[in-house]
Amino acid sequence: MAAHTWIGYEPMFMARDMGFVQHAGVSLVETGSATESLEALATGKVHGAALTLDEVLRARAEGQPLTAVLVFNVSIGADAVLARPGIESLADLRDKRIGAERSALGALVLHMLLDAAGLPRSAVEVVPMTYDHHLEAWHSGEIDALITFEPIVSQLRSEGADVIFDSRQIPDTIFDVLAVHESRLSRVQRSALRELIRGHFEALAHLRRNRDDASFRMAARMGVPARHVLDGMRGLELPNRLANERYLSGRNPRMAQAAATLSDIMVESGLLPEASDLQDLFTAAYLPQHER
Repeated sequence: MAAHTWIGYEPMFMARDMGFVQHAGVSLVETGSATESLEALATGKVHGAALTLDEVLRARAEGQPLTAVLVFNVSIGADAVLARPGIESLADLRDKRIGAERSALGALVLHMLLDAAGLPRSAVEVVPMTYDHHLEAWHSGEIDALITFEPIVSQLRSEGADVIFDSRQIPDTIFDVLAVHESRLSRVQRSALRELIRGHFEALAHLRRNRDDASFRMAARMGVPARHVLDGMRGLELPNRLANERYLSGRNPRMAQAAATLSDIMVESGLLPEASDLQDLFTAAYLPQHER
């Protein structure tokens, strides 16, 4: 399973590092960005990847039959647009350089940002960059604003950057999921996937029981101060097993509605050629049977 650095994916890595995942067939492949994870999926190097829901829709439109098997998080502030001092309103972005990943998420947030600002796409210069180049681009002065996420949001805020737009303004839009090619999973690999998901929920339970210990563990792996992890977690809803079951089985319509809305937005903004076929987009088949 491929995953880039994102605070919402860290409980999965913590589960591995704390021994909550016992199955020998589980392997996490760390990538530099969502773009790299999607490339690993496309070339068959991995069986699944941690992605945003809009990235899953785009990959499916390109012929990858991905199905979401776990909801890591719902973003409620952890994805943001940062701006340098002096840019005080969204309208001030006119003629500015905005850094954004060349991904569905980057394009989606850019589209919604410009819509909220009342600016046409031609009013700004978009500088494409993957997540692993965000800090370098900011520190070099290459960009005036940046579409990014935690822990970079907290780090750059501590250095004087201002948040001018975040995912609280676009609720029920940014879902992070574990998506897999079910057709590529053997019986043993399906067992390994269930073990990985079980371990993720055990790590979430540890996070609830001992927030400080979990934050220090995640911060050490991510190479950031623990306070940035705590700040970032405040911008996320982390669904437990029961919430996941409701999302993935369709009993909570929020995610299905979000997928349909995302599809419409992505068609309107040119990210998808046509509305997504949402058949088999989710499954609760790999969730553990009992709460952790």
